[in-house]
Amino acid sequence: MKKSKKFIALLMVSIMMLASLAACGKKEEETTDTAATTAAATDAETTAAAPQDVALKVWGPQEEQEILKQMTESFQAAHPEYNITFEYGVVAEGDAATELTKDAAAGADVFMFASDQTANLVSAGILYPITLNADAIKAANSEASIQAATVDGQLYANPFTPNSWFMYYDKSKYTEEEVKSLDTMMAKDLGDVKNFSVDLDNSWYLSSFFFAGGSTLFGPDGTDPTTCTFNDANGVAVGNYLVDLAANPKFLDEVDGNILAAFNDGTLAAACSGTWNAESIKKALGDNYAATKLPTIKLNGEDKQLSNFADFKLIGVNALTKAPEAAMALAEYLGGEECQKLRFEARSIAPTNLNLASDPDVLANPAVAALSLQTSFSTLQSSIPQMGNYWAPAQALGAEILNGTATKDNMQEKLDAMVEAILSTIG
Repeated sequence: MKKSKKFIALLMVSIMMLASLAACGKKEEETTDTAATTAAATDAETTAAAPQDVALKVWGPQEEQEILKQMTESFQAAHPEYNITFEYGVVAEGDAATELTKDAAAGADVFMFASDQTANLVSAGILYPITLNADAIKAANSEASIQAATVDGQLYANPFTPNSWFMYYDKSKYTEEEVKSLDTMMAKDLGDVKNFSVDLDNSWYLSSFFFAGGSTLFGPDGTDPTTCTFNDANGVAVGNYLVDLAANPKFLDEVDGNILAAFNDGTLAAACSGTWNAESIKKALGDNYAATKLPTIKLNGEDKQLSNFADFKLIGVNALTKAPEAAMALAEYLGGEECQKLRFEARSIAPTNLNLASDPDVLANPAVAALSLQTSFSTLQSSIPQMGNYWAPAQALGAEILNGTATKDNMQEKLDAMVEAILSTIG
């Protein structure tokens, strides 16, 4: 009996030892498997986190260079999936299309341009269609700015600011009532001070006088390449008005930023410009700093509102970029709410972002408020290819008015020649 109990006890001990050894083997196996799995996951994670080397060339105007570098550095910090080498180029928005059509392959991956170039860049195959977050971009910006960046229903760029102008003035020299009429302003005796300045031989500014007179460029909606009425009776009246304005000793033609110096030394009462000059003019005028919409001009006895081009500045992606996803992401960021707010704070650049449109800081800015007011009197700038024919002939007319070769006696002839050049076959 005792032997049986002893045998059973030994048997139980043996079973327990075997079970223990089996458990240890299983645990060791599980530990090994877990370690292997963890190591594999770590290797995969390391591989996935390895940043992609990307080279991006970015173009912007001279006045944008400093803040542009800050923005691209912030973009890099927010996108560790890329290791980006940035190259910067100084190209004004108005020159982007010209430079890119010379050699698109050597051009920028991401660039700023004026919206009147959109159609030409698309037809030339230079703009990359925006396929990253296109719906979000459309929802975030004003409808007009999105239209300016869209061709045949396809979004091609990121809008970031209205590209237009208005009037700054010294409120120690003019009242809010006086600046409503250019004729009232020019009639005022301010001594040695120039009463008003605009860049008269700049086609972008010159058009506002013809639109005030009721003339049209490429039809009422800017889509008819066969029509321009700048040489009709209204156009002649406008041309004659400009001859008198240019000859007035109280008038200052804007040349190479001379309005900043004149404001600074107190020899200029009012000038036309955009938000890009807001900080400089505010510094020059100090407590007398003010801004408002463009004034009216008197044509044939009636007050007519100056109507500038409604245009926008956009950020596009080169169709030949070797890194389209990174380039689109950068373009979206540079045109997004964060960067629009930075531009506003640094340079008083008006936003197209809908959230910023109601920002108290934005609404309290005189220059941005003036731009917003003027846009309700603006004329949509055409983006059809024929628009390229407008600039040189209009600039030439402005120059002839300034140098006196365009007179009231030959105004019809000068306007006919201008219109003929604008409507000529695109070269």
